[in-house]
Amino acid sequence: MSGSVQLRVFPERCLFDDPLRLEVSGLIPGQEVTLRTELTDEGGEPFTSLGRYRAGSGGELELSRSPALEGGTFTGVEAEGPLWALEPRNGVRRRMMKKDVRSPLIVRFSLHQEPAGAVLSTAVQERSFLGEGVRRIGVREGAVRATLFIPPGPGPFPGVIEIQGTGGGLLEYKASLLASRGFATMALAYYNYEDLPKEMKDFHLEYFEEAVNYMLQHPEVSAILGGLDIL
Repeated sequence: MSGSVQLRVFPERCLFDDPLRLEVSGLIPGQEVTLRTELTDEGGEPFTSLGRYRAGSGGELELSRSPALEGGTFTGVEAEGPLWALEPRNGVRRRMMKKDVRSPLIVRFSLHQEPAGAVLSTAVQERSFLGEGVRRIGVREGAVRATLFIPPGPGPFPGVIEIQGTGGGLLEYKASLLASRGFATMALAYYNYEDLPKEMKDFHLEYFEEAVNYMLQHPEVSAILGGLDIL
C-alpha cells in the first residue's frame, strides 16, 4: 500500500509566511494516519508537530478541509497546523532561532500508518526568509545599527521600521519577509548589539529619531508607514 500513497506539498520552495498546502492520496477510505512535521533550527534544536487524520471516502486528505483528530498537537481544520504547532522535541520551551535570513529552513513531512507507525510517504519543503531580488544592506550610519531590506523592482517603496521587543540584538527575519512583500524595511537594533548598550535600561528617543530620518532621506523609501512599528 505504501507505494501508492502520495504526500504532496505545494510549492516545494516558498517564503516562510506563505500558506501551507498539503494533500494526500492513495489511502484506504477511513484509514487513520499521523502526519509528522519536523525541522531543525539554526541552533540545532529539533522541532516537531503531529496531526492525526482519517482519510475521506476517496482515500484522500487535504489539510484545508480535513479535520485533525484528537491525540496530536493540534485539532480541527487547521491548514497551517503542522507549522504553528511545531514545538521543541526535548520539551524545553523556547522560540525557534533564525538569525541568518540568507538561508532557508527545511521542513520535512512524513505520513505514518496507524497504529503500526510505518512510513507511507514523505515530502520536503524549503521555506525562505529572503525573497528573490530583495537587497540586504547593512546600516552603520551615525549611531544607527541596522539592516535595511529593499524589495526588487522600481522604487521608492513604503517604509517600515521593525524592532524586536525583547532580547535585543539584531534579528532580521520579520524585516526580510516584509521586504519580500514590497516594503522597504529596516531591522533596527537598539541594545545588546555591537557598540550599543548591553542592557535595556533607558530609551534614548534621539536614537529612534535618527533611524526615522535615515529612512525618510533614503531614495528607495517613499514614506514610513505608521511612523515606527514595533513588532
